[in-house]
Amino acid sequence: MTAQTAEAIEGTPLIKPSSTEHPLYDAVVGACRTVYDPEIPVNIYDLGLVYSIVINDENAVEIVMTLTAPGCPVAGEMPGWVSDAIEPVAGVKEVAVQLTFDPPWGMDMMSDEARLELGFM
Repeated sequence: MTAQTAEAIEGTPLIKPSSTEHPLYDAVVGACRTVYDPEIPVNIYDLGLVYSIVINDENAVEIVMTLTAPGCPVAGEMPGWVSDAIEPVAGVKEVAVQLTFDPPWGMDMMSDEARLELGFM
């Protein structure tokens, strides 16, 4: 591998950045906040389980998310819950949810609101 190739690999983000400037972004985040981890009484967005929200020009939404643990009992169901929450958002054309465990979730990914709710602050 050349030095240039190594730099290109190292400079590539592991997960695409979110489309924070897209007009639907806030509504999609709001929809994500309606989905709760069944073992922790906090929504998946504030838990830090949603790694990326990418919305293209055709208003197709791609979510990259994780779970608190790979053996989570709802691993097979959670992507459907997220998709079902986002699909009714006005303007959204389609939703794809991808699970990843790289990087693994950690408690440091929680929002301040989640930490407060769980008594960590």
